[in-house]
Amino acid sequence: MAVVENNKEMVPFEHYVGLFRSLNPEEAAARCGVAFDSARGEFAIRLLYADYAISWPEFAIRSDNPGAFALGNLPAQMLLIRFLLEGQSAPATEKFLTYREMPWGDVYLKPFTGRCLTRAAFTFGTRLPAFCKAMDASDAQKLTFGDASYELEVLPNYKVRLIVWEGDDEFPPNAQILFSANFPVSFSAEDRTVVGDVVISDIKRKM
Repeated sequence: MAVVENNKEMVPFEHYVGLFRSLNPEEAAARCGVAFDSARGEFAIRLLYADYAISWPEFAIRSDNPGAFALGNLPAQMLLIRFLLEGQSAPATEKFLTYREMPWGDVYLKPFTGRCLTRAAFTFGTRLPAFCKAMDASDAQKLTFGDASYELEVLPNYKVRLIVWEGDDEFPPNAQILFSANFPVSFSAEDRTVVGDVVISDIKRKM
């Protein structure tokens, strides 16, 4: 079990852990399309190409991969809990939308832009070779948009596309994050911002 340092996100995290304890695990597993081992009291779930076991009712997370990102990242753990609480399995789709095109996207666009798009632009657009090297070494699918672009599966059938334009002397770097059109089935506008933040953080640590 990983230990995450206490920080400003611990209060809402503990709130969701409390809700998680009262979850019906069989119902949650069927609704989310994940496995639940009643003998071990564990969900099996995959996040960004890493497999995790999540204990219930007392939340604990483990992985056979000691470097798995969510083991030490509170937003990623909160994302997994919220998916089990409120998410649903959804058919795969090849249609992708901008954040703004999804429900409440206009309302929350400013925090998403600052927390995700600007951060991605200056994290990856200023270090494009390192970004591409990290992505090429992962299970992400390489695309042909922008100066570099990749498609990643966040959770089963929920995918994002990260598009990066390199900065130069005349123009600053830029980035766009597209979400598979099924995201509103399981993720609120706030959750979609967390998804973008988690994806960026996971990639950044590999560069």
